[in-house]
Amino acid sequence: MNQHSATARPAAAPFTVALRSYAPADFAKIYAIDQACYEPRIAYSRTEMRQYLRFPGADCVVAEALRDNAEAATIGFCITAHKSSWGYIVTMDVLGEYRRHGVGSMLLVEAERRLIAAGVRQIGLETATDNAPAIAFWQKHGYGKSGVRKNYYPGGRDAYSMAKRL
Repeated sequence: MNQHSATARPAAAPFTVALRSYAPADFAKIYAIDQACYEPRIAYSRTEMRQYLRFPGADCVVAEALRDNAEAATIGFCITAHKSSWGYIVTMDVLGEYRRHGVGSMLLVEAERRLIAAGVRQIGLETATDNAPAIAFWQKHGYGKSGVRKNYYPGGRDAYSMAKRL
């Protein structure tokens, strides 16, 4: 288990983040997080989420917040898949109150570490062209725009294809 420290917003108690591998018992929690992070048209259905977790080369890193005298709370996750030297970030979700505290960066570093260990040399993803915070996050971590996928999301929203060499 990897543990990293993060300081929560002033109104919340400090917490430590622990990263671990997904277990089937986590499904309901990560599904609920995905539903909370995305509007209903974009959030994955239970069937889609299960399919992504079963992709060849799929992996899921789960982030938990640990606070003094409290049970660990699942606060985010990152699902990846890979084939040969190509990897893909299916989704990365962090509950709103835990964003901007380094949780997403911790998840990404661990996901990339695992992909590199599996022989991946390039990783791709899609993110909405109108999601400036997400675009900035990915660019901060070395991902560059490689194209636009028209009507990628429901409602006709476009997505940037982004990629990074590992």
